[in-house]
Amino acid sequence: MNAPIRSIRGMNDILPEDIHVWQLLESAAESVFAAHGFEQIRVPLLEKTGVFTRAIGSATDVVSKEMYSFDDRNGESLSLRPEGTAGVVRAALQNGLLYGPVRRLWYGGAMFRYERPQKGRSRQFHQLGAELFGAPGADADAEILALGEQLWSRLGLTGLRLELNTLGNSEERATYRDRLYEFLTAHRADLDEQTRERVERNPLRVLDSKDPAVQALLEDAPLLKDHLGEESRGHFDQLRRYLDRLGIEYHVNPRLVRGLDYYCHTVFEWITGDLGAQGTVCAGGRYDNLVELQGGNPWPGIGFAMGEERLVELLRQKTGIEPPPVHVYLVAVGENSTASALELAYDLRAGIPGLRLLVNLNGGSFKTQFKRADRSGASLALVLGEEEIQNGQVAVKFLRRKEQQLTLERDETGDWIRDNIVSI
Repeated sequence: MNAPIRSIRGMNDILPEDIHVWQLLESAAESVFAAHGFEQIRVPLLEKTGVFTRAIGSATDVVSKEMYSFDDRNGESLSLRPEGTAGVVRAALQNGLLYGPVRRLWYGGAMFRYERPQKGRSRQFHQLGAELFGAPGADADAEILALGEQLWSRLGLTGLRLELNTLGNSEERATYRDRLYEFLTAHRADLDEQTRERVERNPLRVLDSKDPAVQALLEDAPLLKDHLGEESRGHFDQLRRYLDRLGIEYHVNPRLVRGLDYYCHTVFEWITGDLGAQGTVCAGGRYDNLVELQGGNPWPGIGFAMGEERLVELLRQKTGIEPPPVHVYLVAVGENSTASALELAYDLRAGIPGLRLLVNLNGGSFKTQFKRADRSGASLALVLGEEEIQNGQVAVKFLRRKEQQLTLERDETGDWIRDNIVSI
């Protein structure tokens, strides 16, 4: 006998007993997105590799080490998407969604990065993201951050810390990169090999190193805020005033740079201390040059992406999140009972939106079927025996509370369930 085939390392199954938490998260996000005027967009899992090398930057770890890329039969390099923003920008540009009124888009789905799997980090992971195009001001930044805060409130998540920074414009960042490079190369002997490599490829990435020794060294490093011009400082100060007015708590982190090259001005992360090393649950920033990098005319944008796996883990830690219960289990014993049961179930499901009804399958005695009904968690059992079928009736037995069994006319059953199901 052949050995069972197992899933690819770092690409995990989401099982039925967990899916209700994912659905809770996604339903809440969709509702909050809609409340802020965001429309859903769906883009391909697979893009031309240039979509990401142009946008993310060839010096980033994502492009240089982590993308799943291959040549197709025509010799064109394709990649599974490692993040969502670049593909959304490509789609918005290609389909004429830009260069008019402010456009608000959201997306969700699987992303792929070839990295070492660990808790909170897998090779196939899932994100929900929001992108806002056509608004260059700090008011758009505040609107994006307010959206995130309202989602955490909707989900009942507390203790998330919003960290905020500004990267300035490309010229200011280039000047700062040179100063930081000079500082880090002067201390090259104190750096490990991986950090030295980062210094050569993108010294800004050293700022968010998790190595305590590197962080201690950075205490004396030059700060980006000291290289910003008046306009960049004014944008950041205005954003902070908006957040103060909204009552949104934040913490300025001058070392926060984010890992993708397309960011400018505002960058941010929501982090938690409840997930160990993988504490970032949502992150993003402004990317005013990204549309131009993708071949369009300059057009401002800002957005974020949240990691569903990490948010699901936070939600699991909360109490009271249970899968939706089965309302009704349909028990049927006797000649012709299966056909009658399937017909009744069909009519009830069609007539009562949201009804969760299980039909007994594989036969069995009344005793066996009632055991199945009890294990299903259903609130009540509908019973079709030979007598009920002959008389055009349905018996109702309460499974979770002590009440007398009822007998209903078959044609009245749907109305009775509709009127009573909420209170069951």
